[in-house]
Amino acid sequence: MVGCDAMSRPLWFVKLLKKAYPGRFLVAGATRVPILGDIAERYFFDGDDLMYLPKNRVIQINQSVQPVDEMVLPSEVVDHFIERANYHWIMNTCLCRDADNCREYPIDLGCLFLGEATLDINPQLGRHVTKEEALEHVRRCREAGL
Repeated sequence: MVGCDAMSRPLWFVKLLKKAYPGRFLVAGATRVPILGDIAERYFFDGDDLMYLPKNRVIQINQSVQPVDEMVLPSEVVDHFIERANYHWIMNTCLCRDADNCREYPIDLGCLFLGEATLDINPQLGRHVTKEEALEHVRRCREAGL
């Protein structure tokens, strides 16, 4: 799931990303500018295989649905990929919630990464876990509303 991404970069770079996180929408908008977008794509995302799985959502029946840029996956799909993965890695904290000073959700429920690329993640940011621990982690995340 993770290629040469921010998690495999030096710890100082991850701390910089955390500081810049509140301005992420401004940065994202700037990437639509041709030259800035090319630079950001090359510097931040070149070689990444990162895929984000959004939280569960409910679609009301007989309600119109607006198209979105994200695809919602059922929890069973997440569990399926955890079952199939050979490597499971959990971040110590959620950088996003920590950077936003989130008080509504636990900061200690960090992201879950799967696959061989987890071997390249800076070990100061989290730990490898068993399949069972990964399944328990996503269960706790669901119960917390994430």
